[in-house]
Amino acid sequence: MNIDYLEMFCQVIEEGSISQAARIGYISQPAVTSKIRQLEKHYGTELFDRTGGKLHLTASGSALYPYAKEIIDFFNQSEEAVKGITHLEASTLNIGASLTIGEYLLPGILGEFQKENRNLKLNLAIGNTPNIVAQLENRDIDIALVEGIVTHDDFHIEKFSEDELIMVIPSNHHWNDRSEISIEELPEEKMIWREKNAGIREIVENVLQENNVLDKVKSYMELGSTQSIKSAVEAGMGISILPKLSVKRELELGVLKHVTISDIHITRDLSVIKIASRFPKKSMNSFIFYLKKVTT
Repeated sequence: MNIDYLEMFCQVIEEGSISQAARIGYISQPAVTSKIRQLEKHYGTELFDRTGGKLHLTASGSALYPYAKEIIDFFNQSEEAVKGITHLEASTLNIGASLTIGEYLLPGILGEFQKENRNLKLNLAIGNTPNIVAQLENRDIDIALVEGIVTHDDFHIEKFSEDELIMVIPSNHHWNDRSEISIEELPEEKMIWREKNAGIREIVENVLQENNVLDKVKSYMELGSTQSIKSAVEAGMGISILPKLSVKRELELGVLKHVTISDIHITRDLSVIKIASRFPKKSMNSFIFYLKKVTT
């Protein structure tokens, strides 16, 4: 069997149609169909149901898909391992990270890790946690670094650090001469939030709800990124509760100030996630070891 047949089979599933798989692969639709037919001939069964003008996986196709993904992954790893030994090609580590980790924690860490591993190519994909988890499931990345809680039977999940969520105010705010406020004072100010269903918002809302102030807080504005919230707070439009990692530079420059909320300490876990494998990349284990060392 040609590994290319399995790759095309997966491409058709992930793209949703033969025409789109052909377009992505820069080949003709008949060529895609031929590869699928060869695969069906090998297994002696149809992998797609073509009735009604639409393409649907059969039970056989659904059973084959996860094996096909793993076979392709192992094949690519085997090529990389052999080429690495023969110095024909540098090893590559594909890392996925959720927004706060990818934008604020990893850049410096990856730079230092790269200095110690000059023959290693690093690729970094950044997205929200569900997107990064999906990329790991599809084996588009080798390892995922995410914030918050993730549960998955096929994943090995391990906490490597934690991130504190802190309240920040503009430098000219009337609380600027205070280092601490009570949570009952929060409703006096306009709160700038991430969009609904954002993980950080759910964490903060739960804490405020537990302390009976959520319904009293004035939700002044919702913004779709941490950067836009920082800019809005800096401009004096309100206050916010953000990951400490994300405001480190602004706190050092003095354009934002951290004011503690009495008796409230909000944290979330930072976790490293990988798929259990008989042949894990050496570079992946080396990176995890280094990550723990510099964040502990």
